[in-house]
Amino acid sequence: MERDSLRSVIESLLFVADSPLSLQRLSAVLEGVERKEIVSILRDLQAEYNASGRGFRLGEVAGGYQMRSFKENAEWVRKLQRAKPTRMSRATLETLSIVAYRQPMTRAEIEDVRGVDVDGVLTTLLERRLIRIVGRKDVVGRPFLYGTTTEFLEMFNLKDLSDLPTLKEIEGTAVSEPSAGETPPDSGK
Repeated sequence: MERDSLRSVIESLLFVADSPLSLQRLSAVLEGVERKEIVSILRDLQAEYNASGRGFRLGEVAGGYQMRSFKENAEWVRKLQRAKPTRMSRATLETLSIVAYRQPMTRAEIEDVRGVDVDGVLTTLLERRLIRIVGRKDVVGRPFLYGTTTEFLEMFNLKDLSDLPTLKEIEGTAVSEPSAGETPPDSGK
């Protein structure tokens, strides 16, 4: 297949896919095309979309490639879809963070870290497909082990788990609280 035709086919596949397409999946669909040729076209498309100022880009998320809109356009996309953004409670976010950073974990291990019961939160995360059961721990009772999903990676725009921010990066974004007796810098006093 000619490079321009192959490029067109890859663009069409990316456009209609409802989830990220892995290189393995693209190779299976594009029988006989070398993986390095597919990767080359994907890189060219990424560079072209980024340079042209279009309202979308080709992102690497959840172990695959997917057309994604720019964050700056989210307000208008939301208006079109008339869907509210997914909101999560603090408990849900805390539990999801614990699972993401320490997976695989059992319910009891998560509760030990959080200090509270997490049955309801785990049910919510399973229903939203942000976590899944990845196995059973080889201890008495053989409890379920939980881990994150590709939907988790998609939601947080992560290529893989190594893209999670480190503790140092998280601490760098935290706003420091003024000490007792100190005036906050923006108070005007």
